[in-house]
Amino acid sequence: MTSGMIADSIVNLCGAIGLGVAMITLHRRDPKGPLTRRLLVALGIIASLFLVRGTAWWSGSVLLNNLSAIPAALIPLGALIVTEGILRRHAPRPAKIALLSGGIALGLAGAAGLETLAAPAAILLALFQLGGFAICAWLLATRDRGMLMVSENRIVGRLAVGAILVIPFIVTDFRVLFPDIPVRLGALGALLVVTAILIAERGAETQRQALTMTALRLSSSALLGIAAAFVAPDADVAQVVRFCAIAIAGVLTIGLMVDALRAHFEAQVPGVLNSVAASPARTRDALIAELARHPIFESARRYRESDLSSYDPQLLRDFLSTRRVLRQPDAPWGLTSTDPAVERVVSLLAANSATHLIVLSHDPIDVITLAVPVISADPATETALALLRRLLALTPETT
Repeated sequence: MTSGMIADSIVNLCGAIGLGVAMITLHRRDPKGPLTRRLLVALGIIASLFLVRGTAWWSGSVLLNNLSAIPAALIPLGALIVTEGILRRHAPRPAKIALLSGGIALGLAGAAGLETLAAPAAILLALFQLGGFAICAWLLATRDRGMLMVSENRIVGRLAVGAILVIPFIVTDFRVLFPDIPVRLGALGALLVVTAILIAERGAETQRQALTMTALRLSSSALLGIAAAFVAPDADVAQVVRFCAIAIAGVLTIGLMVDALRAHFEAQVPGVLNSVAASPARTRDALIAELARHPIFESARRYRESDLSSYDPQLLRDFLSTRRVLRQPDAPWGLTSTDPAVERVVSLLAANSATHLIVLSHDPIDVITLAVPVISADPATETALALLRRLLALTPETT
């Protein structure tokens, strides 16, 4: 087995695993959504193609290689099914019949494995796939934008961008048309698209964070592939491309698996905000006791004004009147470090080895000190603390 065939197999198997993980993630997010079901059908067809083809090339099985023509020929039909779901209407019947009958005919012709028809069948399959994508693009371009919501029109725009980006990757899968391609990149293109789909379903701020992490994954994996290629003394451009494709496909697949597993674990163990939302506590003390069960609040200690007699409550009252959550690293909080109020707050935090001071009330003084572990000190935790402060401030002392 040549190095090119090994690279093709690894990239396709990574694509199959990555798309399988993406299907699980989409199903978990929206198990009964009509568009999700259609998307799962399309992704299932593509994943089966990558799995059968990658296994065939790795094992050298001619039978599996021939059978891979069936899911390959059904990809345009899967794309049409997703297009119908996005537009919320049926595609023209002639288009359905053409893609269904053409997919069956080309799939069976490829599965027959006739050597004399191998090259013509590959060319026809490439043209058929591009034609199917063109039909879907035409239906999306000529849609009635007024019949769709703004978010749905935005999805169409993203699909258009994704199609433009993925088509060059798909074309490399046809060695009959491009025999000198070092590695087939269709599976890599599919991994990029599903990664983008999962990112697009998040909020704006989370999208930016996910895009940054994805860019880091792509750049670092490409550099890793380049470095690994030069382990061999006779590395050439083709070998560097193969190593880069393997590294990027592997890192994207691992990233999808890690993200899916993290989401599963987070769903099993509710966060601090979820704990508060589900809490039956009716008073502030009861809610604080409930929060104490969460790791972030294990060190929390509440101070009322009567507990702060040695810290000059009158001085603290004026200082805390315009503040909600104080972080010890931000000291002196816009004042000088010798300010008496700053000195007292710093002393209070130091006495409790605390990193945060949550102000529930400034008159009378009611504060909570807590130590947030370094590994948990991120923007999400800071936002959660600000929200918890508001919830605690609104919770009555007695029922």
